[in-house]
Amino acid sequence: MMITLALSKGRIFDETLPLLQAAGIKMLEDPEKSRKLILPTNQPQVRVVLVRASDVPTYVQYGGADLGVVGRDTLIEHCAEWGETSLYQPLDLKIAQCRMSVAAPADFDYAGKVRQGARLRVATKYVNIARDFFAAKGVHVDLIKLYGSMELAPLTGMADAIVDLVSSGNTLKANKLVEVEHIMPISSRLVVNQAALKLKQQRIRSLIEVFAAAVG
Repeated sequence: MMITLALSKGRIFDETLPLLQAAGIKMLEDPEKSRKLILPTNQPQVRVVLVRASDVPTYVQYGGADLGVVGRDTLIEHCAEWGETSLYQPLDLKIAQCRMSVAAPADFDYAGKVRQGARLRVATKYVNIARDFFAAKGVHVDLIKLYGSMELAPLTGMADAIVDLVSSGNTLKANKLVEVEHIMPISSRLVVNQAALKLKQQRIRSLIEVFAAAVG
Protein backbone atom coordinates (compact mmCIF):
# COMPACT_ATOMS: atom_id res chain seq x y z
CA MET A 1 0.00 0.00 0.00
CA MET A 2 1.66 3.22 -1.23
CA ILE A 3 2.42 6.01 1.24
CA THR A 4 2.70 9.46 -0.34
CA LEU A 5 4.42 12.33 1.46
CA ALA A 6 3.95 15.94 0.27
CA LEU A 7 6.93 18.26 0.67
CA SER A 8 7.93 21.65 -0.68
CA LYS A 9 11.42 22.43 -1.96
CA GLY A 10 13.76 24.53 0.11
CA ARG A 11 14.37 24.69 3.84
CA ILE A 12 11.48 22.42 4.86
CA PHE A 13 12.58 19.72 2.40
CA ASP A 14 16.21 19.91 3.53
CA GLU A 15 15.34 19.74 7.22
CA THR A 16 12.87 16.88 6.69
CA LEU A 17 15.54 14.64 5.16
CA PRO A 18 17.13 13.64 8.52
CA LEU A 19 13.67 12.64 9.81
CA LEU A 20 13.11 10.48 6.73
CA GLN A 21 16.54 8.92 7.17
CA ALA A 22 15.65 8.09 10.77
CA ALA A 23 12.70 6.17 9.33
CA GLY A 24 15.00 4.37 6.90
CA ILE A 25 13.72 6.37 3.93
CA LYS A 26 16.22 7.80 1.45
CA MET A 27 15.53 9.85 -1.66
CA LEU A 28 16.72 8.20 -4.88
CA GLU A 29 16.89 11.48 -6.79
CA ASP A 30 17.95 15.03 -5.98
CA PRO A 31 14.90 17.31 -6.34
CA GLU A 32 17.16 20.20 -7.36
CA LYS A 33 18.46 18.22 -10.34
CA SER A 34 15.41 16.17 -11.26
CA ARG A 35 12.47 17.57 -13.23
CA LYS A 36 10.17 14.98 -11.69
CA LEU A 37 7.45 16.08 -9.28
CA ILE A 38 6.99 12.57 -7.86
CA LEU A 39 10.23 11.23 -6.45
CA PRO A 40 10.90 7.57 -5.56
CA THR A 41 12.62 6.45 -2.38
CA ASN A 42 14.57 3.37 -1.40
CA GLN A 43 11.28 1.97 -0.08
CA PRO A 44 9.09 0.99 -3.07
CA GLN A 45 5.90 1.75 -1.11
CA VAL A 46 6.94 5.27 -0.11
CA ARG A 47 7.13 8.22 -2.51
CA VAL A 48 7.49 11.99 -2.19
CA VAL A 49 5.48 14.54 -4.17
CA LEU A 50 6.89 18.04 -4.56
CA VAL A 51 4.32 20.85 -4.36
CA ARG A 52 4.22 24.54 -3.47
CA ALA A 53 4.42 25.11 0.29
CA SER A 54 0.98 26.72 0.30
CA ASP A 55 -0.51 23.67 -1.46
CA VAL A 56 0.76 21.00 0.97
CA PRO A 57 -2.31 21.13 3.28
CA THR A 58 -4.66 20.97 0.29
CA TYR A 59 -2.94 17.92 -1.21
CA VAL A 60 -3.14 16.15 2.14
CA GLN A 61 -6.73 17.17 2.84
CA TYR A 62 -7.99 15.95 -0.54
CA GLY A 63 -5.95 12.74 -0.61
CA GLY A 64 -3.31 13.72 -3.15
CA ALA A 65 -0.89 12.81 -0.36
CA ASP A 66 -1.26 10.78 2.83
CA LEU A 67 1.05 12.99 4.88
CA GLY A 68 2.76 16.32 4.49
CA VAL A 69 5.17 18.67 6.20
CA VAL A 70 3.99 22.26 6.37
CA GLY A 71 4.84 25.46 8.23
CA ARG A 72 2.55 26.49 11.08
CA ASP A 73 1.91 29.76 9.25
CA THR A 74 0.53 28.03 6.15
CA LEU A 75 -1.41 25.58 8.29
CA ILE A 76 -3.16 28.34 10.27
CA GLU A 77 -4.20 30.09 7.06
CA HIS A 78 -5.50 26.81 5.62
CA CYS A 79 -7.45 25.86 8.74
CA ALA A 80 -8.97 29.34 8.96
CA GLU A 81 -10.65 28.53 5.64
CA TRP A 82 -11.37 24.82 6.06
CA GLY A 83 -11.56 24.32 9.83
CA GLU A 84 -9.20 22.85 12.43
CA THR A 85 -10.51 19.32 11.88
CA SER A 86 -9.74 19.27 8.14
CA LEU A 87 -6.34 17.72 8.89
CA TYR A 88 -4.89 15.52 11.62
CA GLN A 89 -1.90 17.34 13.11
CA PRO A 90 -0.03 14.84 15.29
CA LEU A 91 3.40 16.37 15.57
CA ASP A 92 5.42 19.58 15.74
CA LEU A 93 8.61 18.57 13.92
CA LYS A 94 10.50 21.61 15.30
CA ILE A 95 12.17 22.26 11.94
CA ALA A 96 12.33 25.36 9.70
CA GLN A 97 11.96 27.51 12.80
CA CYS A 98 11.39 31.25 12.51
CA ARG A 99 8.84 33.78 13.80
CA MET A 100 5.86 35.75 12.61
CA SER A 101 6.30 39.45 13.29
CA VAL A 102 5.00 42.92 12.58
CA ALA A 103 7.65 45.11 10.97
CA ALA A 104 7.61 48.79 10.04
CA PRO A 105 10.02 51.44 8.78
CA ALA A 106 12.55 52.48 11.42
CA ASP A 107 11.28 56.06 11.29
CA PHE A 108 7.60 55.13 11.68
CA ASP A 109 6.19 55.59 15.20
CA TYR A 110 4.27 52.31 15.27
CA ALA A 111 3.75 52.21 19.05
CA GLY A 112 2.56 55.82 19.07
CA LYS A 113 0.08 55.21 16.26
CA VAL A 114 -1.31 52.18 18.09
CA ARG A 115 -1.72 54.16 21.31
CA GLN A 116 -3.53 56.91 19.43
CA GLY A 117 -5.95 54.37 17.95
CA ALA A 118 -4.87 55.18 14.41
CA ARG A 119 -6.03 52.95 11.57
CA LEU A 120 -3.03 51.20 10.07
CA ARG A 121 -2.49 49.82 6.59
CA VAL A 122 -0.79 46.44 6.87
CA ALA A 123 0.51 44.34 3.97
CA THR A 124 0.76 40.57 4.40
CA LYS A 125 0.33 37.18 2.84
CA TYR A 126 -1.00 35.91 6.18
CA VAL A 127 -4.33 37.69 6.28
CA ASN A 128 -6.04 35.48 8.88
CA ILE A 129 -3.09 35.51 11.29
CA ALA A 130 -2.81 39.30 10.98
CA ARG A 131 -6.56 39.87 11.33
CA ASP A 132 -6.77 37.78 14.52
CA PHE A 133 -3.67 39.36 16.02
CA PHE A 134 -4.77 42.96 15.54
CA ALA A 135 -8.38 42.21 16.49
CA ALA A 136 -7.22 40.74 19.82
CA LYS A 137 -5.28 43.95 20.49
CA GLY A 138 -8.17 46.17 19.42
CA VAL A 139 -6.06 47.76 16.68
CA HIS A 140 -7.91 48.90 13.55
CA VAL A 141 -6.19 47.82 10.34
CA ASP A 142 -6.79 47.71 6.62
CA LEU A 143 -5.16 44.50 5.36
CA ILE A 144 -3.51 44.47 1.94
CA LYS A 145 -2.87 40.96 0.62
CA LEU A 146 0.44 40.42 -1.16
CA TYR A 147 2.17 37.23 -2.21
CA GLY A 148 5.79 38.35 -2.07
CA SER A 149 8.28 41.19 -1.53
CA MET A 150 6.38 42.44 1.54
CA GLU A 151 9.17 44.88 2.34
CA LEU A 152 8.29 46.94 -0.73
CA ALA A 153 4.87 47.91 0.61
CA PRO A 154 6.11 50.35 3.30
CA LEU A 155 8.96 51.55 1.08
CA THR A 156 6.53 52.63 -1.64
CA GLY A 157 4.07 54.15 0.83
CA MET A 158 1.41 51.53 0.13
CA ALA A 159 1.38 50.28 3.74
CA ASP A 160 2.44 51.45 7.19
CA ALA A 161 3.64 48.02 8.29
CA ILE A 162 3.88 44.38 7.25
CA VAL A 163 3.19 41.02 8.87
CA ASP A 164 5.67 38.42 7.66
CA LEU A 165 7.99 35.59 8.58
CA VAL A 166 11.34 36.63 10.03
CA SER A 167 14.37 34.40 10.35
CA SER A 168 17.67 36.27 10.57
CA GLY A 169 16.11 39.70 10.14
CA ASN A 170 18.72 40.62 7.51
CA THR A 171 16.13 41.32 4.79
CA LEU A 172 14.32 43.72 7.10
CA LYS A 173 17.55 45.54 7.94
CA ALA A 174 18.51 45.79 4.27
CA ASN A 175 15.21 47.55 3.62
CA LYS A 176 15.38 49.77 6.74
CA LEU A 177 12.54 47.97 8.51
CA VAL A 178 12.48 46.87 12.15
CA GLU A 179 10.44 44.31 14.04
CA VAL A 180 7.91 46.16 16.20
CA GLU A 181 5.86 43.22 17.51
CA HIS A 182 6.30 39.48 17.79
CA ILE A 183 3.18 37.50 16.90
CA MET A 184 4.13 33.84 17.26
CA PRO A 185 6.95 31.31 16.84
CA ILE A 186 6.73 29.26 13.66
CA SER A 187 7.93 25.73 12.96
CA SER A 188 6.85 22.93 10.62
CA ARG A 189 4.17 20.38 11.45
CA LEU A 190 3.35 16.90 10.25
CA VAL A 191 -0.18 16.71 8.85
CA VAL A 192 -2.09 13.56 7.94
CA ASN A 193 -5.10 12.83 5.75
CA GLN A 194 -8.00 11.65 7.95
CA ALA A 195 -9.04 8.80 5.62
CA ALA A 196 -5.46 7.60 5.13
CA LEU A 197 -5.01 7.45 8.89
CA LYS A 198 -7.80 4.85 9.02
CA LEU A 199 -6.92 2.90 5.86
CA LYS A 200 -3.14 2.86 6.36
CA GLN A 201 -3.09 3.19 10.11
CA GLN A 202 -0.21 0.84 10.92
CA ARG A 203 2.22 2.33 8.36
CA ILE A 204 1.34 5.93 9.20
CA ARG A 205 1.39 5.43 12.98
CA SER A 206 4.84 3.84 12.74
CA LEU A 207 6.11 6.80 10.72
CA ILE A 208 4.68 9.24 13.28
CA GLU A 209 6.43 7.34 16.08
CA VAL A 210 9.78 7.36 14.28
CA PHE A 211 9.50 11.07 13.52
CA ALA A 212 8.55 11.79 17.15
CA ALA A 213 11.60 9.88 18.39
CA ALA A 214 13.88 11.69 15.92
CA VAL A 215 12.52 15.09 16.99
CA GLY A 216 13.13 14.13 20.65
